[in-house]
This record gives sequence, structure tokens and C-alpha cells, in this order.
Amino acid sequence: MNLLESLEWRYATKKMNGNIVPQEKLDYILEAARLAPSSSGLQPYEVFVISDKELLEKIRPIAFNQSQITDCSHLLVWAAWDGYSLEKIEATFHKILADRGLPLTQMDDYKNMLWSTYEPLGKEWQSVHAAKQAYISFSMAIAAAAEQQVDATPMEGFNPEELDKLLGLGEKGLKSAVILPLGYRDAANDWNANLKKVRKPINEFVHELN
Repeated sequence: MNLLESLEWRYATKKMNGNIVPQEKLDYILEAARLAPSSSGLQPYEVFVISDKELLEKIRPIAFNQSQITDCSHLLVWAAWDGYSLEKIEATFHKILADRGLPLTQMDDYKNMLWSTYEPLGKEWQSVHAAKQAYISFSMAIAAAAEQQVDATPMEGFNPEELDKLLGLGEKGLKSAVILPLGYRDAANDWNANLKKVRKPINEFVHELN
């Protein structure tokens, strides 16, 4: 299937059957998430992959008892930086420059401009901005999962503070942004499996300003 056919095939799976996603498919999905664009190339987020059943059982009540948490093969958690700092920006730019074989001072002007813009906006704005970047990666993973015929359920329905505490994210300077169970649909027991996909018609969704 091409990408559009894959996106037509996918849906927010409500019931998973517990079958395991092969490692090569998981790796493909994670690589798509890693290759996603982010503002200034900072990638201000990390992805946690959880398959431990005991840990998933602890996460399920934090996610409002949604069964996909424990019936999935793997749960992906996007955790975004809780704020920016000059040190974080500099470390990222130094890695980019080193990998490209360029002088480490080459991006100093841009680095200073960026931090002078971000710092006055405060940690709350910074945290939200970082989470928005995580969502770009998250969307790439959803598309990649569809390409691999792996079901996925995008979830904001969880208590981020409790998940952060359980996973120790605060100590890492991170906040959970969004989560994605991966697995395979239990179509016979999923009320959403055979419903028609409904989206806005293209003429209501796209507005051309000529």
C-alpha cells in the first residue's frame, strides 16, 4: 500500500489482541520518529519504549484504565524537555557541527539569538513548545506504523504528572507529552474496527488563497 492507502487503513484501535510487533517493524517506526523534523533541529524530546507487563499494568490506571495499555505489544512515551537552556541548545548545536565536521563556534550567533528569544518566554512556554516538537515525531511514528500494518492508538488520555513520577521523568528534565500503544487489532471485539473513516471533505479542509 502507498502512504495514503495506509492512512486510510489505520484507525484509533480500541481493542488490541496482545500479539507482539516484530523488532524490525518496531525499529522502523522508531527510526521514522527519530528522523522527524524539529524546530532548529533541537529534538527536545526522547521516546521511551515500554514492553514490561508489570510496568504496563501500573500505567493502565494512570491512562484511565484503557485496555490498549496492557493489550499492546509496546507502549511508546514521548517525553519532552521541561524547558530550554543555553547549555542544552549549545550541546545540540555542538553535536550537529561535530557530525558535519564544522567549527563548533559556527552557530554561536544563532545559538545566542535563539536563547535570547526563548529565555524571556519562561519555562511554561518552553515546555509547551518542546511538547509541540514531540508531536511532530509522534505523527511520523503513526504514519510509519500504518505503513508497517501495525495498529496504533494516539493517546492524550492519561495523567502526565503521575506518569512522570512513575517513570522518573522529572529527574531527567522531561515531561510526558503523548503516548502511543502499538500492537494488532482485535477486530471481533473492537467497536471501532469496521466503522467508516470520516474526515472533513477536501473543499472544507483546504483553503487556497490565490
